[in-house]
Amino acid sequence: MSNWEFVKDRTATQGSVWRSSDGLLYKRTGGEDLRREIEFQRLAAGFGFPVAEIVDRGRENGRYFVIERSLGTTSLHDKALADAQRDGRISDHVIGLAATISSRLLRAQATHPLPAASWFEKAAFAADVFRENPDLDTPRVHDAVKRALDRTAALPTVHGHLDYGLPNLLVNGVIDWQHHGSIPLGYDVYPALDIVRFKGGGKGYSVSPAQRTAYMSTLDETTADLIGRPVSEHLGDFMFVKCFFFLALMRPTDSTRPDKHVKWQYRRALFTMGLEQYESSNTIDTDSFPTLAEFADGYR
Repeated sequence: MSNWEFVKDRTATQGSVWRSSDGLLYKRTGGEDLRREIEFQRLAAGFGFPVAEIVDRGRENGRYFVIERSLGTTSLHDKALADAQRDGRISDHVIGLAATISSRLLRAQATHPLPAASWFEKAAFAADVFRENPDLDTPRVHDAVKRALDRTAALPTVHGHLDYGLPNLLVNGVIDWQHHGSIPLGYDVYPALDIVRFKGGGKGYSVSPAQRTAYMSTLDETTADLIGRPVSEHLGDFMFVKCFFFLALMRPTDSTRPDKHVKWQYRRALFTMGLEQYESSNTIDTDSFPTLAEFADGYR
């Protein structure tokens, strides 16, 4: 490993990330999850998805590894943080980069559709949400889920990332495909800016309404070209599923961490707000969500 510099541990696959000394290659190690991710990434590359080119893969010391070409050294999340630290706002340049990458992904996804398939349970981590929050396992919630699935049923089913957002976007493509699965076209990319609000305002930046509109307009131009109509009308459907995703695995197991309990209750509050908005309008206004700090002040 003398030619590799350690970058970080990768808990999702119980492995690590390393970078070559010249910065042109990355090496990832892991278990069976990484093997499945590698196989999907090879498939996605053949379909023209904006993913890293795999240079080598195999096993060493009982673990899987993959070596791939760099898609860039800085995520759009890190670029947004740098923007915010400089002048307090995320730049339009970062929004434009996100729109460009998202449009590339949409085109590759739409070109390789899948047979219609069940997707909600995996994308939402629904079983985990209901296990940790049994009071949400109600006819009311299931009726809202059915509405979202019915409304998106006519969209093409495609290969999806399932954890798409600025932290996994680099200038030249998309990383971290370990959660891949079937989704309706648009589920990955349309919520990418709105999900920033689920982080509670603690990530150092926010997206303006004008930036969100510009991003959506680019995506709608792409989907109108691909399937004959814009997909932004389904953003509320997608965001309702994201309310599940961001609540999953949040219930704390350590009673000595009140901060974890507050964060879990915060995500429950956002789930409830999202449910109420979705029931009344088929949309969810994430700008109406309180920050974590605001919620914590009221919670105490």
